[in-house]
Amino acid sequence: MVSKLPNERKAAITAALAGGWVADAASLGLHWLYNPERIAEVGGEAPEFLPPKADYYTKGFGYFAHEGKDIGDVSHYGAATGVLTDSLLANNGNLDIRDYQRRFRSFFGPGGQWRGFIDNPTRITLENFNAIERRAVEQAQATMPAGLTEKQKRILVQKVMPYTRRLSGGQLAQPVREAISLTYEASDVQEAGVHLAETIDRHMVRESGADDMQLPAVSKLPPLVAAYCGKSELLDVTEAAVRVTNDNDVAVAWAKCAAVLLDRLFRGEGLSAAMNAASAEAPEQESLEQARASAQLDGVAAGGTFGRTCYLQEAMPVIFHILTHAGSYVEAIRANIHCGGDSCGRAWLIGPAMAAIHGVGSESGVPLSWLARVTEAATVYRDIESLLGNREF
Repeated sequence: MVSKLPNERKAAITAALAGGWVADAASLGLHWLYNPERIAEVGGEAPEFLPPKADYYTKGFGYFAHEGKDIGDVSHYGAATGVLTDSLLANNGNLDIRDYQRRFRSFFGPGGQWRGFIDNPTRITLENFNAIERRAVEQAQATMPAGLTEKQKRILVQKVMPYTRRLSGGQLAQPVREAISLTYEASDVQEAGVHLAETIDRHMVRESGADDMQLPAVSKLPPLVAAYCGKSELLDVTEAAVRVTNDNDVAVAWAKCAAVLLDRLFRGEGLSAAMNAASAEAPEQESLEQARASAQLDGVAAGGTFGRTCYLQEAMPVIFHILTHAGSYVEAIRANIHCGGDSCGRAWLIGPAMAAIHGVGSESGVPLSWLARVTEAATVYRDIESLLGNREF
């Protein structure tokens, strides 16, 4: 693999990342409505960018998760993708696991920016962060100097925790020392606090995710693949990032399949060859082959055959089916919505893949009018441009 990409690929990768946001927003209105007949009744031939309404879910089976969201908003999948994008931007396009964990916890946890549905891997990951932190504090306290009083130990923990939650490594010593000096002038107490903070930091583990095999394992990958496209460490960073929220071997395997698919398409390889390479990483290759072998595009039938839920063993064959047979970005997004179920989760592979192939603004590409409908579109696309500006072309 080569780390430097031809300059002409920059436009395709830019389109691909934008295509993920558009696909998620387009799918939100009917997300988690499982009955294709009801989807067709509500959305007709153009089911994209409908306002999320509980009324849609009064017939057929479904789960209305997006109360308060508007046309153009993205799901929790898009929100999580934004968190990983922010972390990559803050680290010059490099994956820093501790930074990613802190941003994820801050964004989705109590007092964070997110207002909306919390999926199972996110909920358990947040619980795991708390448990990991408690264990780290206990391990650090066990090594504190014997001369400290119990009161001093409690206060030192209170002093250092705000800093261990947002800083790490060499960033800790100075602010921790200054914070403790406001209460304790003795240098030995200050140094004990620095030791406490650094020990907590060392015991904060990287594998914080839920034992979960659902779509959040792969939906956040497009910006990570863009940052590491063509680089030999792509699969290693993919696994590291996935285990932050989905600490499951099968989920990691599917994520590597998805990462290879996007990587090959971002680099300009043909769809068939990219799928062949991706399938080699998949834990269930037979279902992907079956999905590709069908005669024509039929998202509803694919959902009936493989499943419509959030589980990767159902979603990935549906994704492969739609990518194989759709002739345009719009056709792919509509087929995904008509399939039903977790359309927003699947959108984060279908949208970037189709946009990488077909671009933006062409007859088969992402419609310009769709780009404009994404909430805070200017900020989203600016961040995409900034992320790609951090890597070589």
